[in-house]
Amino acid sequence: MTYKYLSFSLAITFISFMVGMILNAFLRKTAFYHTHLSYLNFVKSEKLNHWMGVGMVKWVVKNTPFKYFNQTLKLRPKTDKVGLHALRKEMTKSELDHLTGFAFVSLFALVKFYNSEFLFGLTMMTVNVLMNLHPSLLQQQNKRRIDRLMNKL
Repeated sequence: MTYKYLSFSLAITFISFMVGMILNAFLRKTAFYHTHLSYLNFVKSEKLNHWMGVGMVKWVVKNTPFKYFNQTLKLRPKTDKVGLHALRKEMTKSELDHLTGFAFVSLFALVKFYNSEFLFGLTMMTVNVLMNLHPSLLQQQNKRRIDRLMNKL
């Protein structure tokens, strides 16, 4: 039974990546995206990020085949301020893709909780947190690092 829950959770999470990209494409055309969502930063503490396991996700992304997923999110040597701005813009796009996907899967999990399928909803949310929320938090952490670099330049 839990195998079925896990396989469905993985499938819906991978689908959420595409849903997140599609919805985010529409959001990018709004003023709200450029004024508010681009500067979203809901976990500002590096200690809290560490406690939540963002460092572990960073290691997984750097040392597994996940590193090949989005090749545009790499800091090149001798990157100038314009290059940093473009990288930050791409990170914002990726972050919001994951956050939109997180919200999408969360709706399914809430329906499962409402229908008293607690193990199914918990499995779905666990996979969702690991594959959507943590990468988004990692992008926020990286954006803060880029902002510090841009201020130095």
